[in-house]
Amino acid sequence: MTPVDLSYTAEEEQFRTELRDWLAGSIPPEWAEPGFWRSLDDDESFRLRREWEASKTAAGFSGIQWPTEYGGRGGTPGMKAIYDEETVRAHAPQTVNVLGLTFLAPTVMAIGTPEQKSEIIGPMLRNEVIWCQGFSEPGAGSDLAAVATRGVRDGDDFVVNGQKIWTTNAMHGDKIFTLVRTEPGSERHKGLSMMLIDMDQPGVEARPLKQMSGASEFGEVFFTDARVPVKDCLGEIGQGWRTAMLLLSFERGASGVGQYTEFRRQYDEIVEQMRRFGRSDDPVARQKMANCLVELECLRYHAMHILTQVEQGRDLGSESSMTKLQWSETFQDLWEAFDDVLGPEASLERPRPDVDLTPYQAQAMWSRSVTIWGGSSQVQRNIVAERVLGLPR
Repeated sequence: MTPVDLSYTAEEEQFRTELRDWLAGSIPPEWAEPGFWRSLDDDESFRLRREWEASKTAAGFSGIQWPTEYGGRGGTPGMKAIYDEETVRAHAPQTVNVLGLTFLAPTVMAIGTPEQKSEIIGPMLRNEVIWCQGFSEPGAGSDLAAVATRGVRDGDDFVVNGQKIWTTNAMHGDKIFTLVRTEPGSERHKGLSMMLIDMDQPGVEARPLKQMSGASEFGEVFFTDARVPVKDCLGEIGQGWRTAMLLLSFERGASGVGQYTEFRRQYDEIVEQMRRFGRSDDPVARQKMANCLVELECLRYHAMHILTQVEQGRDLGSESSMTKLQWSETFQDLWEAFDDVLGPEASLERPRPDVDLTPYQAQAMWSRSVTIWGGSSQVQRNIVAERVLGLPR
């Protein structure tokens, strides 16, 4: 096995050049302004991002690693890492269909019926259909196997009742992929099915959840006798846990490359604020930022290690938990340092007439959540201990 490869092939660097050129001509300069996206309401922000992504797909810069038969580019893991890196550098907006593109599409490619592949993948890539994910419930957060939403078979349909919460894109989603308990009396991992449900139908209601930052990225979804055709189950009926584990396994690979790039840019912005407020000579503040920089560079090398493994065709499996653990805690530590080095000013929107800290405060508040969602740090440490290090339960 070769050591960590920190370089890209000539073909991949050519892809970088093409992507940079397209990004430079497609992103308005004002989108890079720190407060631009926060100045828009949720609906307008969503509309702009959705339209821009549609143009990105038309230009051939979506589905970088997807097979060409599904409308993708058929690129390499290195190209996907470059895509993640360059879109961050160009201040490209966040995708509006991230859950569908990251999780659902590759799962449908792997186990979907021919009809599901035809109806789901293309429209998703073109942003014609926006997907959200219904896993968490009021009584099933990190303990996903505690799902209580139930589906009862009625002819060719299931009748679904229950509630999902912390649903990203709930207010803009056209459809939702969600775990439902379809076998009466079943418990834990058994008797679940993965259902693909139309949000625009009687019996499905989405309500926004206001975050402390003021955004409403999440929502809660209520099912009241919602009908779902049996054919809209992904994978085998009653085998939803297996489908869910396959689906979640696609959150792996070189994602750390783009995250490192974003966090390093944020680090530089925090250092600039330190200078502006006269904190750059404070030895304690400097040490905090130095520690963050060390963490960031460790994240970069870990991301390149993972990318090397993926390019060698290795199935990472549970090692992806190491990536989630590292990037989430690095991100959180960075914004804790922001609060520490700026002191009281960090809590003020405008500590000076010429300084607007609102975008930074939003990031700091958001950072509190990243060690919870997507598998909490405690859960990730257990996975690493048991499945990577081989320690006893």
